[in-house]
Amino acid sequence: MTAPKLKGKQTVAFATPPVIVGFGSVVGPMEAQGPLGSCFHKILKDTLDGEQTWEKTESKMLKDAVKMVIAQAQLTDKDINYLLAGDLLNQIISTNYAARDVSVPLIGLYGACSTMALGLALGSMLIDGGYGDRVVAAASSHHDTAERQFRFPTELGSQRQMYAQWTVTGAGATLLAKQGYGVKVTHATMGKIVDLGVCDVNNMGAAMAPAITDTIISHFKDLAIDESAYDLVISGDLGQVGLDISKDLLRQAGYQLDKKFTDCGVLIYDPNQDTHAGGSGCGCSAVVINSHIMQELLAGRLRRVLFVGSGALMSSTSCAQGESIPAIGHAVVLEAPA
Repeated sequence: MTAPKLKGKQTVAFATPPVIVGFGSVVGPMEAQGPLGSCFHKILKDTLDGEQTWEKTESKMLKDAVKMVIAQAQLTDKDINYLLAGDLLNQIISTNYAARDVSVPLIGLYGACSTMALGLALGSMLIDGGYGDRVVAAASSHHDTAERQFRFPTELGSQRQMYAQWTVTGAGATLLAKQGYGVKVTHATMGKIVDLGVCDVNNMGAAMAPAITDTIISHFKDLAIDESAYDLVISGDLGQVGLDISKDLLRQAGYQLDKKFTDCGVLIYDPNQDTHAGGSGCGCSAVVINSHIMQELLAGRLRRVLFVGSGALMSSTSCAQGESIPAIGHAVVLEAPA
């Protein structure tokens, strides 16, 4: 028995593509100072924003982003069938605490930096499958909470390697609906775990690049297309190091994406901001997609975008034990309104 919407091994083509009827982004001061600063919807006054801990600030950002997109569509919590959300912290605590103030059934996700793409893919499946009419997909990260969990206490001021990335302080949300006007999600390609043995928790770009490459190639093969089908392919979040590696791997496989392949972590910061390889974290692609990219699609400057979220699926325990970093890439196709 064949699944009629499954194309090839990993890609789903939606019979009735869900429509994005709301999108929102909340960022910290540093992100607002980057090249995309004018695109974001809400900017925190500082990294605590009136809260006592960075963890509480992150949860507040996520709640604000979710509430923002629901209000944007002139709806209430009661109109939403599911909230699909996640973050980087143990037991996705930012999401769980944010959901206390959002009266919507929660499906918690952990895909590391691929969480936004994962939420869009699964949310679209729920709507196209007839399991709901409106779904919010969201993700968040905070530089100081992530550094404290995965690397060093922020107060320690440790020197970072030049290939390291800077975890974005931000949260983004997307409201998917069965019908309406907006950008459509037409396809989703679910990724496989790829682990080539990278153990350095600071070198996430190198760990994630092979997984992103694998998903892009699988997407092309499943649909019998190539890079010419898209105006833009954007990953989240490889940073400059991972982006360069992925481009090299794609060239070796016969695909020339150089001019139309970029990364959310590369776009969000200016090189003069000294973030080294660029941005990372669940919030990075969540805020870039739910601001700049959606705006470009609605304006017609982009018509068809392949968004590939990348996730480094390590934990603080696995890193301390010297384990390598499993990585994954999930992709969705975003199409401008007709």
